Amino acid sequence: MPLVADGTADRGAVAALALEQCRIIPADRRSFLHLAARSADAGLPAGAAFFGALAEGETLASDRLGALLAACQVGERQAEEYVPTAGCQAYPAYVAWLALNGEPADVVLALTANFAAWGGYCAALAGALRARYGFPDEACAFFDLFAEPSPDLGRSALAALEEGVSRGTITPRTALRQGRLLQEYEGMFWSSLADRAGAARP
Repeated sequence: MPLVADGTADRGAVAALALEQCRIIPADRRSFLHLAARSADAGLPAGAAFFGALAEGETLASDRLGALLAACQVGERQAEEYVPTAGCQAYPAYVAWLALNGEPADVVLALTANFAAWGGYCAALAGALRARYGFPDEACAFFDLFAEPSPDLGRSALAALEEGVSRGTITPRTALRQGRLLQEYEGMFWSSLADRAGAARP
């Protein structure tokens, strides 16, 4: 983040971020759809609606990646041949684990706690890419999507949490532990990109 903020990261580092997201977004979407289905099967309609909304958000994000890749001058072949970084893919791997093993109401709380951090990063990146790199609005649309809090999503999350409390399916200690791990995997994502950016600098 500091390298992009001061304009010293090359576009290859920004391209790596976008290319990692090409793998993360479809993985997270499938995880959220699975959580939506598990919630519906368990008679948790608010939880199903929350995870369904997250899956729809991932679809919107995927639609906006193309312009970011184009601004980074990433072609189709380069995108296909890109080798993901383990540190960047740890987050979606854990989300997939939660989709299979987590109690849906706990996962709602864990994910919601991490959204603010991700949104803040996206807001900072959108501003820096415009100011430092001259990226057009369409290339920053991916980050803009996550930069502002969504009142509708917040209400959906609250409804799912209230549902979990009323059904006795939420365990705050477990949810907080899961949220902490998500934060740590989020940190690994950014530190892995920073290592890659640093290795690419002369």
